Amino acid sequence: MASAPQPPSRGALATLLAWAALLAAAPLLGAAAAGSLSAERFAIPPRPGGAAQASFSWPAFIAVAALGGAVLGPVARRAAASFRRSPAVPAPPARPFPAWGWGALGVGALAWAIAWSDAPRFAALRPYTFTPLWLAYVLVMNALCVRATGSSPATREPGFFFALFPASALFWWAFEYLNRFVGNWSYEGERFGPLGYVGLASLCFSTVLPAVWSTRAWLLSRVGLRRAFGRIDPLPPRFGRIPPRAAALLAFALLAATAAWPAGLYPLLWVAPLVLLCALAARRGSPQILGPLRGEDWTAPAAAALAGLVCGLFWEMWNAYSLLRWVYHIPGVDRFRVFEMPLLGYLGYLPFGLLCAAVGDLVREPFAARAQGAGRGL
Repeated sequence: MASAPQPPSRGALATLLAWAALLAAAPLLGAAAAGSLSAERFAIPPRPGGAAQASFSWPAFIAVAALGGAVLGPVARRAAASFRRSPAVPAPPARPFPAWGWGALGVGALAWAIAWSDAPRFAALRPYTFTPLWLAYVLVMNALCVRATGSSPATREPGFFFALFPASALFWWAFEYLNRFVGNWSYEGERFGPLGYVGLASLCFSTVLPAVWSTRAWLLSRVGLRRAFGRIDPLPPRFGRIPPRAAALLAFALLAATAAWPAGLYPLLWVAPLVLLCALAARRGSPQILGPLRGEDWTAPAAAALAGLVCGLFWEMWNAYSLLRWVYHIPGVDRFRVFEMPLLGYLGYLPFGLLCAAVGDLVREPFAARAQGAGRGL
């Protein structure tokens, strides 16, 4: 007998909890199988010296670049064809930029100046500029949405939007956990005790999902993006049609393999979690961020991927001269850096943006269901 469908709030939460549990278990199994599991991986704060060795290899660089080109090249060709065949539509008239957006710009500029300042009077503030800088970014992106469309994620769905902040902190802690097995980045600057580190890090991590979600909302308002991705040549009918259970098992196995052989498989850290979450969402019949790729309108996934890349550029730029900063240790491709990130590392921000949108969709699901229920009650 088929089980009764779960309420949206329980179903979305169950999907996220299952995803988190599998993310936790897969690298543990892989590291244990490789004999590399140790308690030092989980020290809080992370202990120096656990990072991977950065290196460069032309064969590895060419292989990663070729793989990225094999994926992005056909997408770019389809986008160009869609743009040519789509009629030009004038952008709607812009509305006034809200006053609180100007205030956020001022706060962001001040936080940026302090973050990069060497002046002694700002020394005590420099370790704490990340959160106000990114809160300002989130508000500015919402203000741009208001200017473009008259509303924004923060003004349209405030309950859901503010729920993204604690969800974001937990979300990025999951990636910090995964990084303990690959050692692709580490942090420099002032040292904090365990409680101070967890508290400050959680505040910083809480801005990730709101930043990507707000950037995605603004990109969705762009007429040019809709022209480029709104009339895409469809993929072959059977392309990518893997049963959800098989996709979940594959993603789990790839995460375990990444922990066992991080030097060669670390790029999977940015792909396997997305495949795993989409597979779990598909099993319960939820809409998923990759679903539109089976049709002709790719605007939503394109906006999510590009939002990850846009935020990635700002993350890396503002990180470059901050006191508390992260540095990368990327095997095989550690050359041609743009700020601290090796050039090919920016490819990872595209699936990361898709994953942020997928997590945001699940966080939003119970709020949307509640709003629909309230509407029917009226």
